[in-house]
Amino acid sequence: MKTEMAPLSLSLANPVSRRAVLSAAVAGLAGAALGPGLLAAPAAAAVIRNHVYTVSSRNTATSATYPRTEFRALWTASVVNIDWPSKSGLTVAAQQSELRSILNLAVSRNLNAVFLQVRPAADRMWKSTLGEPWSRYLTGTQGKDPGYDPLAYAISEAHKRGIALHAWINPFRVGMDTSLNSLVASHPARLNPSWSFAYGPRRYYNPGIPAVRNYIRSVVIDLVKRYDVDGVHFDDYFYPYPVSGQSIPDSSTYATYKGSFTSISSWRRNNINVFVRDTHNAIRAAKPRVVFGISPFGIWANRTSSTLGSATSGLESFYALYADTRRWVKDGWVDYIAPQLYWYQGYTVANYNVLVDWWAKQVAGTNVKLYTGEAAYKVGDPATAAWRDPNELRDHLTKCRQVPAVRGHAYYNTTAFRENKLNAIGILKARHYARPSLPVPYPQLNAIRPYTPAISKAVREGTGVRLSWTSSSSGEPIKFIAIWRWESTGTVVPYIQSTGTYLRAVRRRTAAAQSWLDTGVVLGHSYWYMIQSISQTGIDSSRATAIFIRV
Repeated sequence: MKTEMAPLSLSLANPVSRRAVLSAAVAGLAGAALGPGLLAAPAAAAVIRNHVYTVSSRNTATSATYPRTEFRALWTASVVNIDWPSKSGLTVAAQQSELRSILNLAVSRNLNAVFLQVRPAADRMWKSTLGEPWSRYLTGTQGKDPGYDPLAYAISEAHKRGIALHAWINPFRVGMDTSLNSLVASHPARLNPSWSFAYGPRRYYNPGIPAVRNYIRSVVIDLVKRYDVDGVHFDDYFYPYPVSGQSIPDSSTYATYKGSFTSISSWRRNNINVFVRDTHNAIRAAKPRVVFGISPFGIWANRTSSTLGSATSGLESFYALYADTRRWVKDGWVDYIAPQLYWYQGYTVANYNVLVDWWAKQVAGTNVKLYTGEAAYKVGDPATAAWRDPNELRDHLTKCRQVPAVRGHAYYNTTAFRENKLNAIGILKARHYARPSLPVPYPQLNAIRPYTPAISKAVREGTGVRLSWTSSSSGEPIKFIAIWRWESTGTVVPYIQSTGTYLRAVRRRTAAAQSWLDTGVVLGHSYWYMIQSISQTGIDSSRATAIFIRV
């Protein structure tokens, strides 16, 4: 940690004498290190109460308990009404109420993102003219207009709460049964019957057909261009999971499109690679600040199959799903990877801790962020002792906080997360999510810092404090305002906070002039407030502003 005090700068809102400013600076510069972000000083007061300071120096403290930035997400599944809507055919008001409830749940647990499944099976939950029908999980009837735009509503409500909304898309699933006739007549899969195949109990688009890949990509890009989504998220369904005794019926497609490939397995993997690469590039071209991430099956390959694989013995995405997830990371075709590590610590077939370490090694030296997929739905499983332990998920995060490459977590599913069996989520929050967290930065997308927001005043309001500020609409767009508050004697001006220890709120920027009511103060006590601006890609302002007050 640095030991010099942050440079002093006073706003002109409450003018003071030059002598007072210089005296404060001299007194502060004599200080020695005291703690995270604060410095000791002589008895003489260095800080002038109720004046606004601009701070440019940053401390280097870190905190595994209160990280400054961390991704914390919920998977909200719509397929067969797993999470939302809770059943098909609900009124618009009921659907919207359920959405708000999910977002409020995320806020209450100090999460900062939701993966909302808006394309569960070659259908949609947003307005589009590209041929795919409205989802049956909204109204009960495929193609029936729900009477509003669910994605637009979800984005608006999420952003009001400071929650990032990622549009979760299942790329290749066409239907939950095998029949083309169960689809509406105008469905692209019915208009192009050669585009899909039946396999097991489902119907899938054929990834080996270039026109199919191009069409799905066009659906994604149409969504990205017209909606203010923070990210696009693919799940783990590429080629379908193996069904015993069945073969994927794509031999004729292989014969047509194999090119120089002599192995159908390698050809299938290449089809998915091309799709992932081209989708990533298309999103970047359409909206450079929208992140693209995938949540693959948790095992790439076992060490017995590849020397690059993990010390596991489960199903392998490389061989069974033709998903070369490791290559997507190494080649930078995703901005984040969220492997579904739905196993417990010590599980012989797929040890959670082993896989966390393996994935951490894969993202090393890349710009790809690693988030772990957590199985909230397994908590309380009577068949497995580990999942009857209310501390299992808590201990997952304890492990991850010891692995710097892990930058966050996502929980499947929303219903289980809400149920909070064994109070596992409550225990997890108390230990690891006691404070909110800022979004993880993506400097490779856009590293331009937004302008510094300026505190205008902090005044007592009832038994709380109303903090007011202004922020610019020029330059790199500001998405969030981060607010810190901590009790202090006010001897010196603090550094820009490098942890979430005192982070109290993360508010969406909605206007130039905004305010926040802090109800957590104690009358008669003195506090620092500090704010920074955060861009859509998680980049913070180069400076912060701060004010010291007595309530």
